[in-house]
Amino acid sequence: MTRNSAGSAMETVRTIVYAVLIAIIVRTFAYEPFNIPSGSMKPTLLVGDYLFVSKLAYGYSRYSFPFGWPPFAGRIWSSPVQRGDVVVFKHPPKQDEDYIKRIIGLPGDRIQVKNGILNINGQPVQRESIGEWVDEDGTRYQQYIETLPNGVKHRIIESTDQGQYDNTDEVTVQPGHYFAMGDNRDHSSDSRDWGQVPEDNLVGRASFIFYSTAGGPLWQVWQSLPDTRIDRLFSGVH
Repeated sequence: MTRNSAGSAMETVRTIVYAVLIAIIVRTFAYEPFNIPSGSMKPTLLVGDYLFVSKLAYGYSRYSFPFGWPPFAGRIWSSPVQRGDVVVFKHPPKQDEDYIKRIIGLPGDRIQVKNGILNINGQPVQRESIGEWVDEDGTRYQQYIETLPNGVKHRIIESTDQGQYDNTDEVTVQPGHYFAMGDNRDHSSDSRDWGQVPEDNLVGRASFIFYSTAGGPLWQVWQSLPDTRIDRLFSGVH
């Protein structure tokens, strides 16, 4: 190998190492990719959506970093969560699984569901029917626009108003915790089931969808690319 070719090879290795280090830094401190594995956030997020999660939004806890290391308590450079934010967090009972839901209740809020209607602090949340939503498999749901007390509007879907979690006891959100629910109200395991989300468990806020496919895992490009959902590319998460 000549001196020039050896130098060129070393430069290529250096470039790859720098690129990997930059990617690790960005993923750790700024934006982390996340894919949607279940239908609990339909119609807002679909199975096969790939999105970026902003870690800058709420500051950092141990769960912001790979493998929960270093293990420290609390958050640094924290910013408040807003009602209606779509967030990724570590599942409280298991701690090693990422979940994505919408924040419905803030610390001190009283949360209850009555006949499918979300109630916050004793007041029913406005829910306006906007007709049916038809899933890609042909399943039909009733679709609503829900308006939270801070004015945030988002879509939800319901199969029925008498499902398992359509009538709940009133609970008060503890200090340093949040109440999270899926937009697919009858098909979501959330705070109505397993409890509240500790602030330390927050990973980040869903920012935007950079890719979406109905055709299976991204690495199976022969299936995923032909079924790309063009209309969802680079769309924000609201």
